Amino acid sequence: MNALIFQLVLEAIESKRTVAVVTDTDTGGQCILDGEKKTGQLTLSDDQCARIADMIVSDRSGMLGESNVFVRVYGPPLRMIVVGAVHIAQVLAPMAQLAGFDVTVIDPREGFATAGRMADFDTVTMWPDEGMELLKPDARTAVVTLTHDPKLDDPALQAALKSDAFYIASLGSTRTHAKRLQRLRSDGFSDEQLSRIHGPAGLNIKALTPAEIAVSILSQAVAVRRGAIT
Repeated sequence: MNALIFQLVLEAIESKRTVAVVTDTDTGGQCILDGEKKTGQLTLSDDQCARIADMIVSDRSGMLGESNVFVRVYGPPLRMIVVGAVHIAQVLAPMAQLAGFDVTVIDPREGFATAGRMADFDTVTMWPDEGMELLKPDARTAVVTLTHDPKLDDPALQAALKSDAFYIASLGSTRTHAKRLQRLRSDGFSDEQLSRIHGPAGLNIKALTPAEIAVSILSQAVAVRRGAIT
């Protein structure tokens, strides 16, 4: 990697942008793609640029099809915002961290947010609407609400639905989720918007324990990120 491209990668990481360094493995020629801007001597077709853009979105490095072009994606860690410092959060947070997420827990109940294993994670002891405004979820963010309390879950879901969060999920039974959707409809959200919420949260693996539920939620978040499910 030449000095200019290396410096641009450092700047992108510092600014929390995702970029791709593209290398012709035959010639060693390189360029860097940063949004719609391309810097470097390597020539790429419109089709190649579009495919690289897809790789950037999915955080996927590798060879570009069967060509001699290698794409290395650099970007900030994915984030997971967990609303509710409950038992499932105590398991989900370290699991998500091991999977590469920066985890932040929102819970205005300070005793919950700073107790036990939650003390090892970034916590925001604000009401969820204020916490979400502070954290500003983006397209690299998963939002999971776990409290079963509409006063806490609903404001977080409202903020998540107004953001580009790639994964939104809320814990609760099918009946609880139906009531949740009805409340959010009353707040002006359309069925199309509400379809972004995975509820009940997690893949249907018949999970029972907090650890099993955490596995199902993290698996679903990864599957959505990788395009395995929508």
